[in-house]
Amino acid sequence: MLISQIRDDAGAQAVVVRNGSEACVLKGVPSTYALVQEAIKTGKTLTECIRGYDLGAAVDLEQLATENRLLLPITHPDGAHLHLTGTGLTHLGSAATRDAMHATSQLNDAPLTDSMKMFRMGLEKGRPAPGHVGVQPEWFYKGNGTSAVVPGGDLVSPGFCCDGGEEPEIAGVYVIAEDGSPFRVGFALANEFSDHVMERQNYLYLAHSKLRPASFGPELLVGELPESVQGVSRIYRGGALFWEKPFLSGEANMSHSLANLEHHHFKYDVFRQPGDVHVHMFGTATLSFADGVACRQGDEIEISAPGFGVPLKNKLVFQPSEEAAIHVKVL
Repeated sequence: MLISQIRDDAGAQAVVVRNGSEACVLKGVPSTYALVQEAIKTGKTLTECIRGYDLGAAVDLEQLATENRLLLPITHPDGAHLHLTGTGLTHLGSAATRDAMHATSQLNDAPLTDSMKMFRMGLEKGRPAPGHVGVQPEWFYKGNGTSAVVPGGDLVSPGFCCDGGEEPEIAGVYVIAEDGSPFRVGFALANEFSDHVMERQNYLYLAHSKLRPASFGPELLVGELPESVQGVSRIYRGGALFWEKPFLSGEANMSHSLANLEHHHFKYDVFRQPGDVHVHMFGTATLSFADGVACRQGDEIEISAPGFGVPLKNKLVFQPSEEAAIHVKVL
């Protein structure tokens, strides 16, 4: 089952449920967030809650995508309570991609890079037995709801940035219950937009390079993540296909288990605040920058995978360089 949010013909927000090929409006449900809160409070599964509502008119999500009427599959009424975060070096091959991105030239007997050390830690201790805790992954923060860009919206690289490029990922979506328990709502495609040129200057700039907008959706897969997700990441330039590469996700292609990644995110009290929404991106081993591609103004990124519904599309926008310093006023 897939859930999404749209703007209906009257301009109001509506929740859409897709079973198979047919997508219909869920009558009487104002938002995915409200539906999730109902499920948590009643002790029902999300599917059980959905079945308690009537289906309305059928909609063509692909057509709505062309009309820019697709919304994020979940939002919080207060954007400051939606958190965009992620983990890196979690996928098989991701360390090689990171080293290639940093243009590292290593001899066989040269010391391991920090990236390779962390990747090997994940290989060795990232998949603990159920109920046990494994090694913690690389972790980063991207922003709150103000950084979440709707499907079809522009991913904007600020003027102080060095670059901006796509990262095709799977994101887990979570809502925190009143008692602080995290509940996983489902999974979505995500574009974890990052500044790889800035990161390449020094790996300690990773935190700076990740503070960029991100997009996820348009549809949210309810239930378990397939063991192997095989998607495709594409860049269109001037309307023509410019770059294309498959990407893999799911635990069969990862050095960490999802349970381990979830534990190391939600072990912090600050991420278990009642009512908050979390969109946590699980990482990737595929990005165009590692292939020597520099994204440009107007490039359109398309990320798709079977079982996740409508592809996630976003256009890249690069603001002019900024020279002036931010002035802080004294009270």
